[in-house]
Amino acid sequence: MNIWLVMLVGGLITFGMRFSLIYAFGKLHIPETMRKALHYVPPAVLSAIVFPELFIRSGRVDVSLDNHRLLAGLFAVIVAWASRNTLVTILAGMLALFIVQTVLK
Repeated sequence: MNIWLVMLVGGLITFGMRFSLIYAFGKLHIPETMRKALHYVPPAVLSAIVFPELFIRSGRVDVSLDNHRLLAGLFAVIVAWASRNTLVTILAGMLALFIVQTVLK
């Protein structure tokens, strides 16, 4: 029961913080420079999450052909460049990882 309470309280705190910022942005004047800078936050956060998963294996940087995640990630980058569709890119990357892990065991 404690885990459910922790999840509920954590969710409410997260919602409260996000809602307060959204509400504040609606009421306050945000300088144009700040608005432009905020457009770079999502790609920066996504890069900080994705790149370690692609390049770091067992605590070391691995850019070899044995790194299945890197191979699938490179394929996903090509699909993203060609399709410009997020869902297609995610599905192609997942499928590529599955195939590479299955074939190159």
